[in-house]
Amino acid sequence: MKENNSRFLEIGRRLRAYRLGRGITAEQVADRLEMSRAAIYRLEKGEVVKIETIQRIADLLNVSVASLLGVSVEYYDNAVAYFERMRQLEEEAEQILAHFAPFSYLLSSDEYAHAVELAIRETVIGDVEEGDVAPEVEALVRILRERRDHASRRRPGIVSIVGLQDIERLLRSGVVGRFDLPEEEVAERRAIARREILRLADLLEEEPIGIQIGIVEETLPQQTFQIFRQKERTFVAMSPYRFADHPNVRNGVAMVTETPDAVQLFDNLIASLWRRAAKGREGAERLRHAVARVGSGLRDA
Repeated sequence: MKENNSRFLEIGRRLRAYRLGRGITAEQVADRLEMSRAAIYRLEKGEVVKIETIQRIADLLNVSVASLLGVSVEYYDNAVAYFERMRQLEEEAEQILAHFAPFSYLLSSDEYAHAVELAIRETVIGDVEEGDVAPEVEALVRILRERRDHASRRRPGIVSIVGLQDIERLLRSGVVGRFDLPEEEVAERRAIARREILRLADLLEEEPIGIQIGIVEETLPQQTFQIFRQKERTFVAMSPYRFADHPNVRNGVAMVTETPDAVQLFDNLIASLWRRAAKGREGAERLRHAVARVGSGLRDA
């Protein structure tokens, strides 16, 4: 019975993620399916769902029944739905193992997170009137804030695999969303990136309880991935979306799965990267050398 309740709860969570991704309110779902708004909220909270209802909801949200049920792989074709699903998985996670470029967003400072929000808005500004905010950006920013707030309160264990090449690219570009920003603004965004990487170096040296960071010099996969270890289940999430320097929050398909073979393969990959990564003081020094090297190059340019 407990397992069945958990399954229906996951269906409800996926329903919410897909609904937010389509920019549809619970009221709109209720109206189109001729159901009560309360019924939709109950479904999102894990109430037992009839297969006929699942089919109707899947058709409305333009997803497969298999994805809504979480059979094999869940697919997400926009960042809002995907990061809402991540937020849900993080709520139950006891440990998060992440390769998210340039580093786990849950470890970011307030200053860096604010700059990321600006960069995300800059990527879609051409699609809205001056001064307005694209609806999906507003939803995405809200979800990102909720993720950081929850992580700071709950403090799950975090293992972050950081690619040195990603760090150097961030230092050169700064936390920007467009190429045509004023030079003084670009300089400030580069300064924010430098301060954040130096803060990350301090974290490496301090080695706070529950946070492990490894610096890898070789090229890492372009698609980022994260493993969410919950008390009784483990999920893997893979994503083409990225923040920081020239974010991509619109194009690509992300996937979430708990199939044992996928979990094991990504477990093995994380373990292999972790063995080769520089940690502690050694990792901190590599980050500081990167800051000095990139800064020198920019001054000479």
